[in-house]
Amino acid sequence: MTSDMSSPTLQLTKELISRPSVTPNDEGCQALIAERLEKIGFQIENLRFGEVDNLYAVYDGDKGGNPDGPTLVFLGHTDVVPSGPADAWQTPPFEPVEKDGMLYGRGAADMKGSVAAMVTAFESVFAEQPTINGRVALLLTSDEEGIAQDGVKKVAQVFKERGENLTWCLVGEPSSTNTLGDVVKNGRRGSLTGYLTVKGVQGHVAYPHLAKNPSHLAAAALAELAATEWDKGNGFFPPTSFQIFDLHMGDGTTNLVPGELTAGFNFRYCTESTQDSLKSRVLKTLDKHGFEYEIRWHLSGEPFLTSTGKLIEAAQSAIKNVVGIETELSTAGGTSDGRFIAPLGVEVLELGPINATIHKVDECVDIQALDQLSEIYASITQLLTS
Repeated sequence: MTSDMSSPTLQLTKELISRPSVTPNDEGCQALIAERLEKIGFQIENLRFGEVDNLYAVYDGDKGGNPDGPTLVFLGHTDVVPSGPADAWQTPPFEPVEKDGMLYGRGAADMKGSVAAMVTAFESVFAEQPTINGRVALLLTSDEEGIAQDGVKKVAQVFKERGENLTWCLVGEPSSTNTLGDVVKNGRRGSLTGYLTVKGVQGHVAYPHLAKNPSHLAAAALAELAATEWDKGNGFFPPTSFQIFDLHMGDGTTNLVPGELTAGFNFRYCTESTQDSLKSRVLKTLDKHGFEYEIRWHLSGEPFLTSTGKLIEAAQSAIKNVVGIETELSTAGGTSDGRFIAPLGVEVLELGPINATIHKVDECVDIQALDQLSEIYASITQLLTS
């Protein structure tokens, strides 16, 4: 079912969903958006790294305003996760369908709806190309759902090298729980992964004195790591957690002691710990147990927190004015591209639609909420640039 009269935000969301931009492909989404933003005075910069498209569009105050003032950047992504089996969906995943007040399609909530709301918010605010205090920008990538190496992470390095001055960053990730705007994310935990290899000596199980079983060597150390209190958390974050996600040894041969064991573990850590402190404590524990091992690390992102500031205040005010509710600050959930912008000294906040169906079959977004989200984004823009 489709409506005869569709809002600009709904129409643009549908256009974006129709482009099967499975990460790291953009499928022309950013070109479509750039064309619209150029018409209202945005300057367009394309930053392509490897197979990844990144768009940086900037509206400044040089028309009598203050281009050296603060910069508000909206951050989003045009890539989506794969749909999975298309026949598991009620409707084709890349054919947007309206039904019972909802818009269905891959990326509807994560996050083509938010991206569309950003664009239409800009069109409503800057249609007459007014003067503003500072700059407003849109940064989009096609590498958020993938390995996230050539997207915002790379762009942030470029920004740092050229001294790009950013003040506030509003990320369009789906933050809401039950109704639009009930939750905004003012921080995220860091993610640090360790890949451990424990060295033993292969041998026959009937001759254990001629072998070294790596699981016997590692068991006490892994148990100690799992039982360790890494920190107590704080008023914004729960305590840091340690979880083993992979443990492997041998191929099932019953009379063979394998020569090595591999284990993968992950820290989701708060601002009370650092990657260096966690690494140091892990190595100290492993060394204490006296076996031979190798370990490598992968840092997905440091934790970040925006506890107070004008961005939070503007978001709270806009949500109250548009949907009439008080919003809750939260740091729950996984990571977002905000982790690459926060280290530049930027206030970061995540505000988007309900996240109940993201990455799922029959992903959907409330149609009315799309227009409300556009209004919220427009209000925040006006509050911070007036």
